Amino acid sequence: MKKLLFLSAITIFASCDSDSVSDEFDNANGDAAKKLIESVEFNPAQIDEEDQVFTVNYDANNNVTSASSGAGTVGLVYENDGLSTVTGDGDPFSISELYQDPYDAFETGDVLEYDTSGNPISISVLEEYYEYNQATGEYEETIEEYIATITYDATPNPYFYTFEAAGLIEVLDRVQLNFSMMPQSSEIVRARALFPLNNIKSIVYKDEDGEVVGELKIEYVYDADNYPTSATLTVIDEDELSSVYTMTYNYKQ
Repeated sequence: MKKLLFLSAITIFASCDSDSVSDEFDNANGDAAKKLIESVEFNPAQIDEEDQVFTVNYDANNNVTSASSGAGTVGLVYENDGLSTVTGDGDPFSISELYQDPYDAFETGDVLEYDTSGNPISISVLEEYYEYNQATGEYEETIEEYIATITYDATPNPYFYTFEAAGLIEVLDRVQLNFSMMPQSSEIVRARALFPLNNIKSIVYKDEDGEVVGELKIEYVYDADNYPTSATLTVIDEDELSSVYTMTYNYKQ
């Protein structure tokens, strides 16, 4: 559950209607300053967890050329003013393939409700795990549904323009525009449906009985442009045990 909560805090989320993601972002945030993330430092307060640094590199035209999490690096190649290929530790794949073939890139989730700004505020999340059956002597797959309720600050999603500089916003828009004309990757369609336009403030998970099984709370320090310079994340698991993390944001000058 802790992993699910943390992944949900950084997972890409967006509303799914006839507008482009850029239009939806502008409608939700007005004249938001355009800032590009150079690095995000993630520091657990727990001594048994390691610090992590996520870095983004740009070319002279402010296109993202590569991104690294410390464990690996992803490269981006552009053709005809658009993202064409993503390279990583495995074999390169074409963005055109990504529109047609499913990839297990995102958490399984269906949006149940949006707020007036287009942010998903209620999501059905399915978690799969294997449980040992003593009668059969085998591990059996079990799927549990959780309902995630999300709240937001009235500030822009700080990752938006970085994703735009990487060509990923165009990817989400093309999926929407081509939805009725060709098969789509279910993961990319889901990513567009889940993309947040504002900055996530909290997530509360409830099980099928309506009991709270996990919670994420985030407190931000914002600059004059309403972009976070730091954040404190508190994760509370189903046993009501808390884990604390801090994040520091650095932007391209």
